[in-house]
Amino acid sequence: MIMTILLVVIALVVLYIIYVYNRLIRLLNLTKEGWSGIDVQLNQRADLIPNLIETVKGYMGHERGVLEQITALRTQCLTSQNVQERAQNENMLTGALRQLFALAENYPDLKASQNFIELQQSLAAIENQIQLARRYYNGTVRDLNITIESFPSNLVAQSFGFRPAAFFEIEEAKEREVPTVKFP
Repeated sequence: MIMTILLVVIALVVLYIIYVYNRLIRLLNLTKEGWSGIDVQLNQRADLIPNLIETVKGYMGHERGVLEQITALRTQCLTSQNVQERAQNENMLTGALRQLFALAENYPDLKASQNFIELQQSLAAIENQIQLARRYYNGTVRDLNITIESFPSNLVAQSFGFRPAAFFEIEEAKEREVPTVKFP
């Protein structure tokens, strides 16, 4: 009788370990899939940047520093080694692109250029896709990290070497602020 109970308990523990391990593998793969989605969108954005730079060069002769900064940041983004480094570089690139579009306001001919307008629209569409991909990725990271850090699944995660994943976060304080609404 005691032997039967002991075997049932051992079987339940083994089944639980298998269940948690498989759940961790599933969440890890969903996280990888989420990062792949972000990576695809970020690479599409990076591919548009040389065209944007070429379009803007002819109009913005005095703004070479901004154009060179964007080119350098694009290279840094493409050579990033991990999620945190990529997120930091992408945030800097986003800031530089915003600066470029703000400077474009001073050049009416550039703003009226059909090529520039199309590139701007393409970048806006890709930014929306990046935002959606980032939400998906961060959701999978959240689920993975909760499973890795929660008791008793953390014991299984620790035993098999699972580690929490990094979120793809917005670093700019402006983007985290709640907009103020003023009524007349």
